[in-house]
Amino acid sequence: MRFVSALVIGLVFGLGIMLSGMANPAKVLNFFDIAGTWDPSLAFVMGGALVVTAIGYRLVFRSAQPMFAPRFLVPTRKDIDVKLVGGSAVFGIGWGLSGFCPGGLVPALGIGDSAPWIAFAAIVAGMIAARVLSSLQARQKLAPGE
Repeated sequence: MRFVSALVIGLVFGLGIMLSGMANPAKVLNFFDIAGTWDPSLAFVMGGALVVTAIGYRLVFRSAQPMFAPRFLVPTRKDIDVKLVGGSAVFGIGWGLSGFCPGGLVPALGIGDSAPWIAFAAIVAGMIAARVLSSLQARQKLAPGE
């Protein structure tokens, strides 16, 4: 049942992304082009998502535990560190250059164009690079001081 629930949620999300046009990188990039062909529709999609998410959280957290897990897994860290700021900057730059964020990228993989696949490869490469850097940093901390 957990798999079916995740599948249905993913399909509804993907359908919403496709219907809103957010899988089209030109539409997303036009949102960032304030001085040119600015298209405010991304702001409306984000605003709608924010409202739905706020209502969803209010409803879900009324129950004692989630349907398919023993407890809610809510982030507890509230600090802002270099990894958070750096990762956010890289994400934003990649989104601004390509017009794809992961939410719009996954449904766009099925449209038959190579651009989403190139963006997907770049995201995977970034994830691998982040893991390698994190691993090297952890090893450096464990190594005896010089």
